[in-house]
Amino acid sequence: MTKPNVLVIFTDDQRFDTIRSLGNERIHTPNIDRLVARGTTFTQAHIPCGTHGAICMPSRAMLHTGRSLFHLHDSGSSIPSDHIMLGETLRNGGFRTWGAGKWHNGREAFNRSFDDGDEIYFGGMADHWNVPAYHYDPSGKYDKQLAYIPEPMTFGNNNIAWRDCDHIHAGCHSSEILCEAAVNHIKLQDGKRPFFTYVALLAPHDPRTMPQQFLDMYPFEDQVLPPNCLGAHPFDNGSLHIRDELLAEFPRTPEELRRHNAEYYAMITHLDHEVGKILDALDEQGLTDDTIIVFAGDNGLAVGQHGLMGKQNCYEHSVHVPLIFAGPGIPANHRTDAYVYLFDIYATLCELLDIECPQSVDGTSLVSAMNDETDLGRDYMYFAYISTQRAVKSRTHKLIEYRVRDKEPQTQLFDIEHDPWEQHNLIKQSEFRNVSRLPR
Repeated sequence: MTKPNVLVIFTDDQRFDTIRSLGNERIHTPNIDRLVARGTTFTQAHIPCGTHGAICMPSRAMLHTGRSLFHLHDSGSSIPSDHIMLGETLRNGGFRTWGAGKWHNGREAFNRSFDDGDEIYFGGMADHWNVPAYHYDPSGKYDKQLAYIPEPMTFGNNNIAWRDCDHIHAGCHSSEILCEAAVNHIKLQDGKRPFFTYVALLAPHDPRTMPQQFLDMYPFEDQVLPPNCLGAHPFDNGSLHIRDELLAEFPRTPEELRRHNAEYYAMITHLDHEVGKILDALDEQGLTDDTIIVFAGDNGLAVGQHGLMGKQNCYEHSVHVPLIFAGPGIPANHRTDAYVYLFDIYATLCELLDIECPQSVDGTSLVSAMNDETDLGRDYMYFAYISTQRAVKSRTHKLIEYRVRDKEPQTQLFDIEHDPWEQHNLIKQSEFRNVSRLPR
């Protein structure tokens, strides 16, 4: 019997609380809502944070290898041959493997995982309207360059003249380009072999630009800021002046944060609109009932919460991410608060597809948690950001430790059950002394 197809849609910087049907009525995500209705949502999915300032790099390596944070090679900048990648496993299981979009884990690794693809972007971020991309190169070299240098394009604080690519879709948004490539690929499937299609969107990563119609849905003055927004972080966490944190002035002002939050929501609504085209293509080809869809985000984002703009921290807004499975063998319209990591996706797909999971995979299958409400996954979640931050989260509390160069050590303890916005540090209250002891 032919195995079901697999479609993985991976967004860039999408926080866990940015899906309307999961409780955020201020955002419009009708197509992600379709997946929530059709599948199982893990409402307590996390990343372990990262050993590199570019959190997305280790996060993506964990997705494709199933390995935990400290078992990656060089923070995921490249993937050794003995770390068997998801695409390799599925290809060996008879799947056609195809990838598009952001790839941050070394060029050689892309072709190990995929035997075809298009609109491949090697890097961390790009101007959404001028994405330097490659067509699939069977040789795996990807050493072609444009025959000319475009005019420098400005985004963030950088001026970049792109050379390292073989084409640019000037004037077309990245979400539109990547979802169109995926639609075209799906339309070519003949049903003789199952496919593994991986679409790695660049949105909603900054620079947050999108078609005006989506921004118009979120007037700046109407934005309600989260209660934990601050003008500045209360102490030096070791990464207060990296690139992400320079996207807004110091101190953060409510007016500027409303604009950033409106643009963030507009980016997500736009990518949702484009993802809808992929879901429609599956419907039109009669493939929906035979396709396992995984929707997830590589990390969250602060956008003003705790006085931060980026994701280089262990707060919920940065380590808590969306994760939805939908398709054959997966309970519909179901939610579980099992404690899981994104690197569990690999082992889960192997079980759903009845494919042997490589020994190099650290993650555990989530199939039991999908079907058994008593299976709550892990007892604790652990997080680490480079050498400066460590954290542990239980069902009721989160403890974060900071060790920053010559600064005084800092500790935070939050009652996440009653203080989900992590606003009230309890560490100096004597009644919480036993809670603050790390589990071993």
